[in-house]
Amino acid sequence: MSEKNREGKRNARDRLQEQRADDQRRQKRKRTAIVAGSVVGVLVVGAVIGVVVSNSGGGSVAPAVAPAGATGKDKLALPNGASDAPSTLTVYEDFRCPACAAYENELRDTIHGLQDEGQLKVEYHLVRLIDGNLGGTGSLDAANAAACAQDEGKFRAYHDVLYQNQPQENDDRFADKNHLLELAAKVPGLKTPAFTSCVKDGTYDDWVNANNKAFGAAGFNSTPTILLNGGENLLAKGQPNLTADRLKQLVTEANKGKKPGTATQGATPPSASGSPGTASGSAPAGGSPAAPQSG
Repeated sequence: MSEKNREGKRNARDRLQEQRADDQRRQKRKRTAIVAGSVVGVLVVGAVIGVVVSNSGGGSVAPAVAPAGATGKDKLALPNGASDAPSTLTVYEDFRCPACAAYENELRDTIHGLQDEGQLKVEYHLVRLIDGNLGGTGSLDAANAAACAQDEGKFRAYHDVLYQNQPQENDDRFADKNHLLELAAKVPGLKTPAFTSCVKDGTYDDWVNANNKAFGAAGFNSTPTILLNGGENLLAKGQPNLTADRLKQLVTEANKGKKPGTATQGATPPSASGSPGTASGSAPAGGSPAAPQSG
């Protein structure tokens, strides 16, 4: 082979090696760029997530300020009755809801009697479905006022007064806070400066809204919704009519062989700023209540 040919092949090998070296360098730069881009992408996504969590509060947002004695998840329930009662009635209700008033007026004497005998504790969840359906703020304002009464240790009595004086469903009378204060005067010792301020300031509005949101998240869509010991809604379609006698029978069966709780007249837990409330005058139990209405 001539010297000229050997030199040509050597140059060709050199050029191929240089080309391969160049290709390797380009691939390395490409991989570096991809890795760097991925890191930047992760950082950007992390930053976006951080902003979203920051704006939404993530899991670190404190629950809404709750009334004295509130219990349960996020303190959304207002317990009424002996804490050691063998059965618990969970009630979701709206103070503007006519069906809620119908059941309250039908069952009131029976519920109070079971509470005062230490047989039953009631956990109230106050929602505002009617506000959403018809507009206005009466459900919200009445629920806030009832929560304010809880602070004074007089929830049960004021709760009953509100239902005994419920306006027509399309009349947003409970949105008038002065009217709510007038009704509070029917409960001895309730209308304190602290209660008045609580009602006017809407101290527990966020708590009521949180209750309303939790109600929907639980899959409920009508008020009242009434559960005994976490069971099926006693007012669900297909259930027997919930009369006072039936409620007493259900509680008696559930409590069979169980020791009653501490009997407490008025059945209201201790408050932060008042003494335990006493029962207001109860309307006589009438006939079967109207069917529940969706809020």
